Parts: sequence; C-alpha cells; structure tokens
Amino acid sequence: MPQPAASKDLSPEKSTSGLLRGSSVVSGATLLSRVMGLARDIVFARFAGAGAAADAFFVAFKIPNFFRRLFAEGAFAQAFVPVLAEYRQQGGIAAARALNDRVAGSLGGTLLLVTLFGVVCAPLVAGIFAFGWWWDGAEREKFALATDMLRITFPYLMLISLTGFAGAVLNSFDRFAVPALTPVLLNLVLIAAAVLATGWFEPPIMGLAWGVLVAGVVQLLFQVPFLIRAGLLPRPRWDWSHPGVRKILRLMGPAIFGVSVTQISLVLDTVLASFLPTGSISWLYFSDRLTELPLGVFGVAVATVILPSLSRQHMAGDPQRFRHTLDWALRCVTLISLPAAVALVVLAEPLLTTLFQYGRMTPWDMQMAAWSLRAYALGLLAFMLIKVLAPGYFARQDTYTPVRFGLIAISVKMVLSLAFVIPLNHYFRLGHMGLALATAAQAAVNAWLLYRGLRRDDVFRPEAGWIGFLVRLLLANLAMVALLALFLYLWPQWSEWTWWQRCWRMGVMVVAGGACYLATLWVCGMRARHFRPAS
Repeated sequence: MPQPAASKDLSPEKSTSGLLRGSSVVSGATLLSRVMGLARDIVFARFAGAGAAADAFFVAFKIPNFFRRLFAEGAFAQAFVPVLAEYRQQGGIAAARALNDRVAGSLGGTLLLVTLFGVVCAPLVAGIFAFGWWWDGAEREKFALATDMLRITFPYLMLISLTGFAGAVLNSFDRFAVPALTPVLLNLVLIAAAVLATGWFEPPIMGLAWGVLVAGVVQLLFQVPFLIRAGLLPRPRWDWSHPGVRKILRLMGPAIFGVSVTQISLVLDTVLASFLPTGSISWLYFSDRLTELPLGVFGVAVATVILPSLSRQHMAGDPQRFRHTLDWALRCVTLISLPAAVALVVLAEPLLTTLFQYGRMTPWDMQMAAWSLRAYALGLLAFMLIKVLAPGYFARQDTYTPVRFGLIAISVKMVLSLAFVIPLNHYFRLGHMGLALATAAQAAVNAWLLYRGLRRDDVFRPEAGWIGFLVRLLLANLAMVALLALFLYLWPQWSEWTWWQRCWRMGVMVVAGGACYLATLWVCGMRARHFRPAS
C-alpha cells in the first residue's frame, strides 16, 4: 500500500454540481456517439438486412464486444478506478502512475494471449455463442461464415480493451469527454466500411468484419495524444506481483458478475436465438440498440461520473455526501428513463420503421423487432438503476455482495428464458420477444437486490421528496402517452411513406411528446433547480 503523501496533482472533491457538469459532458459526447451508432445501424439495415449473413455478422461482432464489456468496461473498470483513486489519494500522482504502468503491461500481455486463443479457436468460440447453428446441419453455412468473420473481429477485443483502459485512466482524472467521444470513431469507420468496402469482398458482409478491426486500431490511437498531454501515458510493465495489480484482480472476479450481468444475459439470448427462425438475432440486435440509446446517453454517463467521486467520498469517510451523490444520480436516471421507456413502448414500430425499414429490411422485420423492443423497454428503468446502484458497492471496493445478486438474477433470467422460448413458444409464439422479456425481468430483480442491499447496510437512504417526485413523473408520462396516442391515430400508415415523410412526422412526435412531458412537470411544480444540487 502506498504511504500517504501530499501532492499538488490531487484534485479537490467534486461537488454534486460538478457531477452535473461532468454528466452533461459525458451525456453530450455519448449522445453524439449514439446518434452516429443509429446512423451506422441504418446503414447496416440497408446493406445487410436481417438475413443469414446479417445474423452471422452480428454474432461475430457481439462476441468480442461481450468480452470487452465484461472485462474492459465492466469488471476491470469497476475494480481499477477505485484502486487508482486509493493510490492517488494515499500515495500521490507518482504512485498512481506506477500502478498505471503495471496494469497496462499485465492487461496488455493477457489480452494478447486471449486474442491469439480466440483467433486460433474461433470455431469453438463461435460454437459456444451460436450453438444452434452448429447443432443444426442446415445452418452450417451460416456457422462457417460467422467463424470466418470472428477470426477477423476477435482482435477487436484487445484493441478496444486497451482503449477502455486508457479511458478509465482519463475518467479517473476527471477527463470525461475524450473517452465518451471515442466510440464515434467506431461508428464512422463501420459506416465507411459498409458503404465503401463491402463491394470488394465476397460475401460483401466480410467488409464489415474488416471494418471492426480497423475501428479498434483507430479508437486506440485516438486516445494516445490525450494521455500524453495529460502526462498519463503508461510505460507498460509486466508485474503481477505489484500489490495494486493483485488487488484489482481480486476485485475483478466478483465484479465480472456484479456489473456485467446484463451482458451475460444478452449472450444467453444469442445462444437461444440461434435455435429460433432466421432473423431473430437481427431483430433482437436492432431493438436492443434502440434501448441502449437512452441507457448509454444518460445511465452510463451518470454512472461513469459518479464512480470516481463515490470512491473519493468513501476514502474521505464522508457517508453523507456518498448518500447524497447516489440519491442525486437515482433521481436523474429516473427522470429520463421512465419517459424513454414509455415512448419506446408506444412508438416501437413507427420508430423502427423510420430508422431501419429500407433496402433489405421488410415490414415483417419491423413488426418482429417492435415486439422485442417493447419487452426490452419494460426493463429500461431497471437497466439504468443497475448502472447507478452498482458503483455504490464498487466505490467501497465491495465486489462480493453484487456477485451474489448477479447469480440470483442470472438464475431468474435462465429459467424465464427457457420457459418463454421453449415450452410457451409452441402455444403463444413468444420467440425472441420471450428472450427480451426475460432480460427485462432479470434486470428488475438485479436492481431491486442492489437497492435493498444498500438500504440494509445503511449505505444509502432516500432523501425527502421522492413520493412527490414520482407522482409528478406519473402525471407527466400519462399526458405524454395521451398525446402520442393521438398522433398514432392520425398517422397510422408508416410503412407506406417515404423516408422524408417518416422522418418529419417522427420528429414532430418526439419534440411534441418531450415538450408535453416537460410542460406537465413544470405545471406540477418541478423546476430545473431541483436537479442543481448544492455543493
């Protein structure tokens, strides 16, 4: 453990108004990234559709992304940031830099070995994630295509994990904008690959796989100048004996389940969906992408900003500010997630049609994707609450309690997925929608257990005013639903309109619905100052 030392590099504790500014920066950058992500998916829908080749690509793209979210964004980030804050607090900037060097070397070496394994054993890895294709002889061609693309996309895991490490270092020093903007480059490269590169490959979908690899290189290189400018560029050293590295490893094991339960459940969706009709994986992909828009813009942004502050507040022994930060974060994500979930349920099919029904995508694809989008939307609030509640544990370096909750939630998810997809599918035709419903239920269970645990340990107590706050939100959402239902009654034929006709109508509905929501909140007495917390 580093010895206490004074350092001019240590920044003062951030107030919650500072958190609001930080969250705004991350939200703005993430919003740009998510908008570009939607543009990317629109291009995917036009060039790839929802057929066998698209299903194979989405599996090959999802596998390295799963491991990236599990380790680089999930367990690693949640274990690394509190330990780095501890070293920075107690040993100064020199101790923090020494830890960065050793984590960079150990992480980079391990990722290289994992990448080599994934490339060499691509059929085995693809068989785990798309077992139904391997099992069904009629789907072997699709399985072979997914395996070939996985050999190209799997190195993305190493590149984007190192990018995630660089972003975690910058976030720990309250530099949030660059990591939040980095995913924009992924979307730009993939759009370019779909438009320009697919014509050079056979099958054309292979161009997207190569685009994923190039995007990983571009994102990693983008971070380097900012690390240099901040004096944070690590000099990698392979040192597993360093106390900080060992501590991060101890915290990472439980954190893999604690913060990445949702990702594990999505992989289970992929495995089960490989037994469902062709197109199911693509329908789930497009509906999940729309659910992740508000989750990424607001939920992840707030969680990213509060974790370093919660870690510092815990190290400083300030439980009151710790509770206040969590309460502020919970109010923010609730304010956003409820209307977002309601809007996704009400506007599911028109929204998907506006964004994706072009080229190879059919009205049937939009109807199927709309059902899974509605199911995912039912769990949006829970998804966001998990993002905010989990840092309440990780900031205190408690990764063992969330793992128990994660195991319970995963068990619920597995039981419900099997129940919805296998027995009931024959009678009620739930199919891919059943997978989305099970995911929403799993998120609700996990969020409730995390919340109850914080209350039980007296780490968090809701501050005054929650009942009135929720009543105002209920009234505002009811008013918004009434207005959106009126628009849908007046404009029922979305599939028959041109791109421009869909876009301006959807724009009117989104703006009018948002204005109605905010206006109702204002009439009910809610003001912006209620979300401008005191220092």
